[in-house]
Amino acid sequence: MLSLTANSLAVELLNPADTGDRARLGTRYCWGGYIWQVHDRDVGPLLTGPEWPNPAPTPFNGQGLPESFRHTEFGTERPLMLEDGRGFILGVGEVAPGDDGKPMVTKPCQWTVTRSSAAMDFYTVQTGGPFGCRLSRRIAIEGRSLTSYTKVINTGAKPLPVHWFAHPFFALTDGMITCGLPRSWDMAENPGYVFDGERRLTFQRRFKNKDDGHFQQLVVGSRTPLRAAVSHPRLSKVFFSTDFTPDSCPVWGNSNTWSIEPYITADLAPGATRAWTLTYEFGVAT
Repeated sequence: MLSLTANSLAVELLNPADTGDRARLGTRYCWGGYIWQVHDRDVGPLLTGPEWPNPAPTPFNGQGLPESFRHTEFGTERPLMLEDGRGFILGVGEVAPGDDGKPMVTKPCQWTVTRSSAAMDFYTVQTGGPFGCRLSRRIAIEGRSLTSYTKVINTGAKPLPVHWFAHPFFALTDGMITCGLPRSWDMAENPGYVFDGERRLTFQRRFKNKDDGHFQQLVVGSRTPLRAAVSHPRLSKVFFSTDFTPDSCPVWGNSNTWSIEPYITADLAPGATRAWTLTYEFGVAT
């Protein structure tokens, strides 16, 4: 594991060059800058995952604050850059079909990792056919705030499909969650979630196990970045925000965790750059 510390927080990140850490990585989440856990000195681990408290969850489920570059289009499963299952996945590496037909990493990204006292930078270059990119990730901690910065530069000859989403795994309080959202955001009626009297999203029921849950698309307010005020069992609150208006933003939860997933869906022109930042503000221990 790689680590960053500040004030009373300690951040654990998976090391993409470490054999042991690679057992926790698959093809779903970006390898560089994968935040595996955040610890508070007084109350312990702050993040969960779909299989929590299993110490070795499947790579697909994971835990912590991972981010993902999709290799297929959400909803249609149309391949974005892979041809016959071969090519590269942003932030992961070159892949080919495995025995089960799903992508298997054949050549991982080579990440350069640079650290300072309060930040860690990850950098890689990827090419394959007409596609190419330079990908930078920066994880920084200051006080009780954690930022995740991503920059993608298209170095290929064709537009680069950037279908990215964050997948933070927040801890439940007695099997439930509340989440304040921007006033302009909304949600259709559904069997999983509802707005309470203070217009905070909450569960309609406690989910029974890791296979019982609900996925729901939110209605994103026009020109309104995400700022979510998420409840926590051992902290006053966790604030999760983006510096962009998501192209879409589903929420998902089960008996062990809950996630709100801002998406960026873009075709990046040759030579173009796209950059964005996530911020997590961890409240005080209660």
